[in-house]
Amino acid sequence: MQLARSNQTNRLDSLTLGILGLGMVGAGVGFILAMGAPPDQSQGFVARIFHMHVPMAWMAYLASFAALGYSVAYLVRRKAHHDRVAAAVVEVGLIFMALALLSGMLWARPTWGVYWDWEPRLTTTAILFAIYVGYVVVRGAIEDPELRAKAAAGVAILGSINVPISYMSVKWWRSLHQTQSIDLTTGKINVDAAILIPMLINLAAFTLLFIGLVRLRSIIAAREAAREEV
Repeated sequence: MQLARSNQTNRLDSLTLGILGLGMVGAGVGFILAMGAPPDQSQGFVARIFHMHVPMAWMAYLASFAALGYSVAYLVRRKAHHDRVAAAVVEVGLIFMALALLSGMLWARPTWGVYWDWEPRLTTTAILFAIYVGYVVVRGAIEDPELRAKAAAGVAILGSINVPISYMSVKWWRSLHQTQSIDLTTGKINVDAAILIPMLINLAAFTLLFIGLVRLRSIIAAREAAREEV
């Protein structure tokens, strides 16, 4: 009874975070359209995609590092909870990565004249997306829980290696893609405050949504595991 009550509380907390995140996303979009995010001098209003695209990409990167942490924790401590959270993080991160790619393609068409170009940032991002998909495929293909968790952890670790390569690709190679909005290596902010503020609002919103979805997916995974053991 106490465990069921705890699960119900966790589920409600997750839903609350998710709803709050969605509400903030709506507020962020409203701010962009009604009050903030002036049109870019060269790209016009198309540049407003930036305020959704960049936070989505950041959340996908965050998911990769979170999956790395929980995967390593599983390999060290062998707790099924760590494996379940890692899987939830990757599944939610896959959604954000897909949205980042889609929004980037919609932004690229009027800016570059094509939806896709095999330049370094896009190529490394596509590789990361493929690794995320591979993670899900591996988990679905292996029935043994322990072997599945170990194999998935290896894929998650491999994926995390690609993140800094993707992030730094615009500096290391010639690229159509713009440089980082916030350069973590130097601490330099490369965008105006009028553009930065709505982007950070959406980043906070997506973060809450991400946490809520991961917690909810983890609870569902725990229930599925409990049914398998019965």
